Amino acid sequence: SVCKQEMLQKKNAVLVDGVILNGPIMDSKAGEKFVEEACKIIMEEVVQKADDVTEKVCEWQAPETLKQILDLEMRDTGECHQKILQLCRDVIKYSVKTNHPRFFNQLYAGIDYYSLVARFITEALNPSVYTYEVSPVFLLVEEAVIKKMIEFIGWEEGDGIFNPGGSVSNMYAMNLARYRFCPEIKEKGLSGLPRLVLFASEECHYSMKKAASFLGIGTENVYFIKTDERGKMIPEELEKQVQRARKEGSAPFLVCATAGTTVLGAFDPLDKIADICEKHGLWLHVDASWGGSALVSRKHRRLLHGIHRADSVAWNPHKMLLAGIQCCALLVKDNSGLLKKCYSAEAAYLFQQDKFYDVSYDTGDKSIQCSRRPDAFKFWLMWKALGTTGLEERVNRALALARYLVEEIKKRVGFQLLLEPEYANICFWYIPPSLRKMEDGPEFWQKLHQVAPVVKERMMKKGSMMLGYQPHRGKVNFFRQVVISPQVSREDMDFLLDEIELLAKDL
Repeated sequence: SVCKQEMLQKKNAVLVDGVILNGPIMDSKAGEKFVEEACKIIMEEVVQKADDVTEKVCEWQAPETLKQILDLEMRDTGECHQKILQLCRDVIKYSVKTNHPRFFNQLYAGIDYYSLVARFITEALNPSVYTYEVSPVFLLVEEAVIKKMIEFIGWEEGDGIFNPGGSVSNMYAMNLARYRFCPEIKEKGLSGLPRLVLFASEECHYSMKKAASFLGIGTENVYFIKTDERGKMIPEELEKQVQRARKEGSAPFLVCATAGTTVLGAFDPLDKIADICEKHGLWLHVDASWGGSALVSRKHRRLLHGIHRADSVAWNPHKMLLAGIQCCALLVKDNSGLLKKCYSAEAAYLFQQDKFYDVSYDTGDKSIQCSRRPDAFKFWLMWKALGTTGLEERVNRALALARYLVEEIKKRVGFQLLLEPEYANICFWYIPPSLRKMEDGPEFWQKLHQVAPVVKERMMKKGSMMLGYQPHRGKVNFFRQVVISPQVSREDMDFLLDEIELLAKDL
């Protein structure tokens, strides 16, 4: 209290409710020093080790052990900077290194340095993208990126918005298609609607079911269309299901095609599906979250032939193009303001119409979010640095490495492909020596089903690599290797096969 009195006299301070209001409460110099030291740790332990294959992909610990190591408890008093810096080191040490050349677990991987710097900038600036006055640069960047992505789809004009994930983009598209089908739903709600039905392939992303549930359409009203042996939607089956829905008295309104399925990497026949959508007046949405990046490759864009006929497209540059999570766009062919009409709430405190600048740049009313990250910026800065040719090279190299791995799998005893891939998903079994002379029957498949989980456990505890596995449509557990990162080399492909053999030789 004596110190407080002295401070009040010295600074001519204002005291309210026992709180001195003069000057900042934070120690800026100490904060700057902490940021500087933390950035040094990030550079040394993350960025500089990103391409070092001698590092572990993960430092596996069981949950209860990790809780003790990290000391997760929050306390009444803050802890010293040195302890917080050690926590930063521990967080890095025990986190999965998704930028490691031998991280093959998900549909994203690797590190792009330009995108990383863009994320540092946006994290430091802490912007929110809804109005031009608060986020002028990032709104213009998003506009420029969306315009360029629309060109690659093949539309002459369009609209779009970046969202937190492909699942959200799919939900946006489903809601937008429903709004076009019955605009009165925005005011009147679900009560007056007929039974709406949408169509998606058996191989579609699970977000379609989630979106149907969330939007009140109901998962039973998602008609799943049969796929062929490669995982592609069969157009004739789609036609049958649309006719079935009409005979039932339901109201079909949307078809969701997939360009790059999650497991098999299949691309639906978009042209034939578009014919059916035109015939029946259905909105065509293409979930190209995974496969959309093939559009930047002149060699591989044929995989998405017909995508220009879609009404909406989901495309995630954070996957194949390494734009950094999250970077996901919903692109819409309509240019009549349908997005804004569907989602606008016209909040008067934020989207005033009498501002001193062109309020058409206040694009936040097209979003279901209020606060929104400037995700387009990391893609834009990367694109500026690499050019379209640099992005194209990434796609071409990833798919060339995938082709190399496929040919190596064919040469090796014990490895068996599920199917010839057309994208970067390579699905295969490894059959250990003990199973190779067994008859093909239930016992063989039951034993083979147990191989992948054990190999996965061993690789993670060793920290040598991370590779996904799953059962799928009646097939027992198999490995799914995904090639994305530019840091991945032929040697990493060879290592992957050698390591599986090593980890499974006694099974």
